[in-house]
Amino acid sequence: MAADGSRSTACTGSSLLQPVSEITNLPLDQVNFVVCQLCALLSAFWFRLFLHPSKTSPFIRHVVATLLGLYFALFCFGWYALHFLVQSGLTYGIMILTGVEHMHKYCLLVALSYLSLCQITRVYVFDYGMYSADFTGPMMVITQKITSLAFEIHDGMARKEEHLTPGQKILAIRRMPSLLEYFSYNCNFLGILAGPTCSYNDYIAFIEGDPRRHRDHEADRKPNGKLRQSEPSPNTEVVRKVATSFLCLLVFLSVCKVFPVERNIDDDFIANTPFYAQVVYLYLSMLTTRPKYYFVWTLADAINNAAGFGFNGYDSDGYPRWDLISNLRILNIEFATSFKVFLDNWNIQTAHWLKRVCYERCPYHPTAATFILSAMWHGAYPGYYLTFLTGIVITLAARAVRHNVRPHFLQSPSHKLVYDVITWAATQIAICYTVVPFILLSVGPSIKFYRSWYFGLHIGCVLLAVALPVKPRHLRLKDQKKKLPQEPVQHHLEASDSNCSQKEKTTRQTTKNNRV
Repeated sequence: MAADGSRSTACTGSSLLQPVSEITNLPLDQVNFVVCQLCALLSAFWFRLFLHPSKTSPFIRHVVATLLGLYFALFCFGWYALHFLVQSGLTYGIMILTGVEHMHKYCLLVALSYLSLCQITRVYVFDYGMYSADFTGPMMVITQKITSLAFEIHDGMARKEEHLTPGQKILAIRRMPSLLEYFSYNCNFLGILAGPTCSYNDYIAFIEGDPRRHRDHEADRKPNGKLRQSEPSPNTEVVRKVATSFLCLLVFLSVCKVFPVERNIDDDFIANTPFYAQVVYLYLSMLTTRPKYYFVWTLADAINNAAGFGFNGYDSDGYPRWDLISNLRILNIEFATSFKVFLDNWNIQTAHWLKRVCYERCPYHPTAATFILSAMWHGAYPGYYLTFLTGIVITLAARAVRHNVRPHFLQSPSHKLVYDVITWAATQIAICYTVVPFILLSVGPSIKFYRSWYFGLHIGCVLLAVALPVKPRHLRLKDQKKKLPQEPVQHHLEASDSNCSQKEKTTRQTTKNNRV
């Protein structure tokens, strides 16, 4: 908890909504956050209707988006919101003063170090274990944006075109952003409180009124092959996402206290509960923690869509897709049949950031490096590191099983169904087992939980990873290049980012071929 009352007020920003906090029995900072997000939703509609690119200049849109973002940040976090400006200002100075050859490395080091310093101070000096809204949350998103921007500038201004991957070519930035563009990208009201992260090119194209200009226009066509010219309305999608987010909030508030995660380490529970019942309870207790993330990320996505940001072309039936910067796919998460599918659909934009900044560029042990960077980015709680270190082992084991076992179950639909049921159950248990320290935060309770399971999944996954052969990553990439025909650049980017997008594009390509 905070050291004193004044400290708590400073952390939570404005106390204007204190009566609402007392009525709802929710922390003031969380009430401020939800109210600001609802105000951001209304502001997004106003921004799209009255500050549309056809009615005003990009300069005005940048200024308004930035000022609104800073106001919401001050309302939620008080003067701690100044950290957003300091972190952004420091890294912009680095971009200007250092050459494009090395700026991406310096920006990653400085942005991540500044974030880590703030996280360590908040955790170990002020309110260890206070799992609530805090000013380092928005800084995590800003860190992603700063580092993504630095790498994209490096790709666009320091590397040769032939050395870039298809995805890097699309996102590469060919000129240095102005100070206003930079702060607008980092601190705009659409994403300053909860994200999601987006690429700089996508954001600038949205501000200037041409959101698909640098992307493949194949997705912008109707089923009859004609290119659509009119801007689709996001209203239906916004209503759906807002309804989904508040349904998730209702579910969370209803069941979060029914299955407390802490009961998994209760001595009486461990001693008197059969192991199969412990497994079921673990699944239920972790299942009830997810709706709060669904609420936050779905509402954040709706805010961006309401402003007209997030359009991603049309699907094969001609309906507009508003998933360009979506952060999760709930059904794909709950019915994931592999560790990878779960991670591909959970916190999607963070996964993209880790992939583009670390995994694609790390020459040695990219999986381990990516999980370690993710742990450092998440914060200073030891439980985070236990979760991501466990995730390394489980990812390697899951990859080995998929490469060696799955082909034997693809001979018939019934065998495939059996495989899917087994891997769904195994995936859910593995995810829950991995994430427990992320919720418990501390080393002692986390180790107590793993000890109650005799470190079973750790041992089993290490044995699987060692016993089952898997080709090195560079050999797998070579095999994929041999098997896959040459396809549009945008298809490669979205196929690598999302399994669901891959399926939709495959359907669209098949439809096109049939027409031809």
